[in-house]
Amino acid sequence: MEPILKGRNLVKHYGRVTALDHCDFDLMPGEILAVIGDNGAGKSTLIKAISGAVVPDEGDIWLDGQKVSFTSPIDGRKAGIETVYQTLAMSPALSIADNMFMGREIRAEGIMGKWFRKLDRKKMEDFARQKLSDLGLMTIQNINQAVETLSGGQRQGVAVARAAAFGSKVIILDEPTAALGVKESRRVLELILDVRSRGIPIILISHNMPHVFEVADRIHIHRLGRRLCVIDPKDYTMSDAVAFMTGAKVPEAVAA
Repeated sequence: MEPILKGRNLVKHYGRVTALDHCDFDLMPGEILAVIGDNGAGKSTLIKAISGAVVPDEGDIWLDGQKVSFTSPIDGRKAGIETVYQTLAMSPALSIADNMFMGREIRAEGIMGKWFRKLDRKKMEDFARQKLSDLGLMTIQNINQAVETLSGGQRQGVAVARAAAFGSKVIILDEPTAALGVKESRRVLELILDVRSRGIPIILISHNMPHVFEVADRIHIHRLGRRLCVIDPKDYTMSDAVAFMTGAKVPEAVAA
């Protein structure tokens, strides 16, 4: 089976610092791939490179078998890669519907939309409501309520729903449970599994090992700017993963 998203020999330098050192990456169709690594290992740079937020100095990226070269996150989004950053990138004062459509508002038809840039609010609200209920998030009653009135878990839910609504090929989630309590984290993990069950592959960056081992199909371990190995969580323990990540232990495949 061919990866839906593939990176080969990715290199990125920031001055004298090498953030990516001939790094490879593979995301298979319909899987949850966790990306773990110590702070400073280059995980964020890797994710930014494959989503278009950073342009690699060297190396190639393929999406759906086609070679791509993104120069901005907008290119990545147009190609079907949606990223939910840790900060969620939402406007707290705007409504749920407005946040769902930020940067891709639907204009009204005819002269009002074309010349006066009038928005088709009803279409946007109906779409937002549909996407939230698809993912079982209709505990949020009012689609026009401001995002700042939502709990942390609900905000994360809206951000994931937005990504699922527009990320036709790949969704990248950066530390989605980092700021959440136990109950809200559980809901977000269920949401991640729900999105995967719809056939959308997910890249999950997380420091939370129990969450990673619970939902990931495979785990990409990143160390010193490159992919150290990819493991199956069923074959290894969390302690093994941490040991690989920190260099305390070398995976057999790498040692061989």
